[in-house]
Amino acid sequence: MKHLGILAHSTGGAALCFLTFCEEGFRRTGRHEHPDVTLDYTACGYSMAAWDAGDHAAVRATLATSVQRLAQAGADFFVCPDNTAHMALEVPGPDLPLPGLHIAEVVADQAAAEGRTRVGVLGTRYTMNGPLYPRAFAARGIAAELPNAEDRDLINEVIFKELMNGVVSDTSRQEYLRIIERLADRGCDAVALVCTEIPLLITPEVSSLPTLDSARLVARAAYDVAVGERAMPEWRGGPR
Repeated sequence: MKHLGILAHSTGGAALCFLTFCEEGFRRTGRHEHPDVTLDYTACGYSMAAWDAGDHAAVRATLATSVQRLAQAGADFFVCPDNTAHMALEVPGPDLPLPGLHIAEVVADQAAAEGRTRVGVLGTRYTMNGPLYPRAFAARGIAAELPNAEDRDLINEVIFKELMNGVVSDTSRQEYLRIIERLADRGCDAVALVCTEIPLLITPEVSSLPTLDSARLVARAAYDVAVGERAMPEWRGGPR
């Protein structure tokens, strides 16, 4: 079995990915066993000034240090359960010390496997306004649909002021559900939860659209790699 490294860049999403990966072992085998996993985390707050300045190269350097530490811990490959971080990981530069799964590719593959044609995208303002998901979905013939500007601001505010601090508010849940309803009215047949903290607020049971949970999807894809049911990734950062 392969040793997974989790490159954390936000707390709740990394924790959810870790739990899902470990619990997947019991779900599949009936035993409290799973491939080895190591998590490395430099708090995202140290990178926020760089994010706001659009200095993705600086964020990439911080993330690359974490990947190096994962390699030194014996990891064979990594996942980063933070969608926005992939914008920095895609910046051209030296190869990362480990190959990694790209979260947007994992989510888009699942959407394609489910036959989705138009997917709403909920995430940080960086992710919603960025190229990751329009590109990944378009490559599979799927349209990416964004909430309107006001709703994007609300989604982002809830992520940074509440979800990343462990606050789960029913008021915010109702606002997110309203936004998902609007996306359904615009023809979406699924919603991608591409901030990995959003699944703490929105579950499949309450959503009017089927959900694509990026944190859990990438964790399960990582499990497949670790047990040899999926090919080892080859991506080591840089443009897709």
